[in-house]
Amino acid sequence: MSEQVAKHPSVIRVQARLHELALPGEVRILSDSARSAKEAASALGVEVGQICSSLIFASAGKPILILTSGRHRVDTEKVASEQGIAKLERADADLVKSATGFAIGGVAPIAHTHPITTYLDLALNEYPVIWAAAGHPHAVFPTTFDELLRVTGATPIAVATE
Repeated sequence: MSEQVAKHPSVIRVQARLHELALPGEVRILSDSARSAKEAASALGVEVGQICSSLIFASAGKPILILTSGRHRVDTEKVASEQGIAKLERADADLVKSATGFAIGGVAPIAHTHPITTYLDLALNEYPVIWAAAGHPHAVFPTTFDELLRVTGATPIAVATE
């Protein structure tokens, strides 16, 4: 199964983008699913807060990516209000796929098919290493807050009230 996942086109695309961006992380294939932050943390033996969830929301039909710590549930009203967004709603599977090229459960923070407005949860800066999806529910890669900030052009924000 791991060889099959490693050869998945989305995983190959993420690994290629990691190299293009000169990021040191390599894609790791997990035997267990990393579809949720809790599953990923368990499979990696790390805190759930170290998992960077790539969540797609919609505002007036346009996609917005929020990279959030696995310990947070995004407060859409807070984010919308503080970022001057009229309304922020969870995107459907079709918008996620068309905006990023990834299916829900494997959305990576990089290697999207189109540029996307991105926000980065400040809580991720509390960890020296964070783990993000790599294009498939069984694929992840290690990175840092500063790396993600640099390569995504994200705006760092608080996505939840602690």
